[in-house]
Amino acid sequence: MRLTVDDLAARRSGRRIFSRLSFALEPGEALMVTGRNGAGKSTLLALLAGRLKPDAGTIAVTEVGEATLPECLHVVGHRDGLKSPLTAEENLAFARDLLGAARMSPGEALAELGLGHALKLPVAYLSAGQRRRVALARLLVCRRPLWLLDEPTAALDTASQAVLAGLMARHRAEGGLIIAATHQSLGLDDARELRIGETASAPEAPVTAEAWW
Repeated sequence: MRLTVDDLAARRSGRRIFSRLSFALEPGEALMVTGRNGAGKSTLLALLAGRLKPDAGTIAVTEVGEATLPECLHVVGHRDGLKSPLTAEENLAFARDLLGAARMSPGEALAELGLGHALKLPVAYLSAGQRRRVALARLLVCRRPLWLLDEPTAALDTASQAVLAGLMARHRAEGGLIIAATHQSLGLDDARELRIGETASAPEAPVTAEAWW
């Protein structure tokens, strides 16, 4: 899968958030989206996920057959998107049945995140960090090439952050793409950076953005 964003602009509540934003990602690449609060990092992820429509510009994917972009991606946002009365297993089974392209069982995915013991526990009983790991386990139960991550390390301890870094490295090694909005390092030392809120460029692949709030 290849992703190309060209001259993208976004407007919310009648106000322009950013404009002239362009970048392209090849298989195995990662992009860290940085910038001050309110610059538009989460808005960019929402545009890519199809939750918002751009004010201008295009988003295109190639080499995905007949699949649409939303069918090719996972989103992990600020909110974990879990049903508290359901167990960790039930939450992941629901995601698997909804998204298709099953890859791991809920138990296998939770074990990867160090939560195998929480399989039958209602999510309401879990800590914030454990809930975050259940949300991240959705990345593993179904195969989707593009991961959109909004502050993915929120509530994670150091050990869990290291596990996530390993999962992201494996996803990229398999040709997957990652776009992560973040205020801190994610262990993606070779990732390109898109700084929203100022004009920016990377020597090997220019990315530009201008934003207002």
